[in-house]
Amino acid sequence: MITAQQPRVARRQLGLATRHQLVGAGIPEGTITSRTRPGGPWQRLLPRVYLLQTGPPDPRQRALSTVLYAAEPASDPLTGDTAALTGGAALALLGIREAPHDPADVLIRAPRKLGATAWVRPLATSRWPGTITVSGIPSTRPVRAATDFASRADHPDRIRSVLAHVVQAGWCHPHDLHAELRAARLLTRPAVRAAAAELLAGVRSIAEARARDTLTATDLPTPLWNARLHTPDGTFLASPDAYWPDEGVALEIDSAEYHYTRDAWHATLRRRLRLEAHGILVASATPSMIRDTPAEVLAALRTFLALAATRPIPPTAVVRGHHQLALPL
Repeated sequence: MITAQQPRVARRQLGLATRHQLVGAGIPEGTITSRTRPGGPWQRLLPRVYLLQTGPPDPRQRALSTVLYAAEPASDPLTGDTAALTGGAALALLGIREAPHDPADVLIRAPRKLGATAWVRPLATSRWPGTITVSGIPSTRPVRAATDFASRADHPDRIRSVLAHVVQAGWCHPHDLHAELRAARLLTRPAVRAAAAELLAGVRSIAEARARDTLTATDLPTPLWNARLHTPDGTFLASPDAYWPDEGVALEIDSAEYHYTRDAWHATLRRRLRLEAHGILVASATPSMIRDTPAEVLAALRTFLALAATRPIPPTAVVRGHHQLALPL
């Protein structure tokens, strides 16, 4: 017979429960086994973890099931004291693009060991972080989740993109991320070190990172990345991807992904008109142009930078509150 305690356990855990919790609620082992047989009302998602409903689990339930699997049996898994979602799965909960839901990295306390499954990767650590709850899931803070993601990712562009999105979304400051990567001893990895340096320079996307690589290999002046431009009276104007303040030249990298609606496209055009109205020469490119035909983009920038040196009216926009972050020692 199902006790009154069992539904309460399931409700606070998105319809999930561990075998330890079910037995503790007075549900016999035989009942658990019979209810999780094929065609039964419950499902076994992971060893000792059950979904007390029919139908497939949603992403939140899958994420929480990994924490229930990794948490110490006698603990309250929702506290985040013995297990917490981290890495790409934790970032995906926050809406970070390109962060993978699976496999799910779950932090556990060293020296405890736990077997991996097809979609759960336990990660033992002696640096236990502060945890937060995201959509009901105990998770590491974004700066730690990003660091744990970088520790297990092997594709440089994926590392660049995910870390940039974490910073761009405002989940952490580049200096804090750099410090966390350094504490985890990940800055010895070239891909991670390069991504961290780009973020400190102001780069906030993979397309900007490629543009920075392209510009660094030339003799063009070094631009400011994502500088905030204002009118002379202090009104915010725009924040171009790259900006040469002495010449009044901007590079805008516009992806079709963000401009597929009429309103989005009109907003881009209005931003460009505001820049041009204040004397800024705007070179536009798509991420694919930066990747596939960088010479054409560089040629346009060279022309604009040369024109800027001879025009009679200087730009009226000014950069305010922009600081190029120094790379920590």
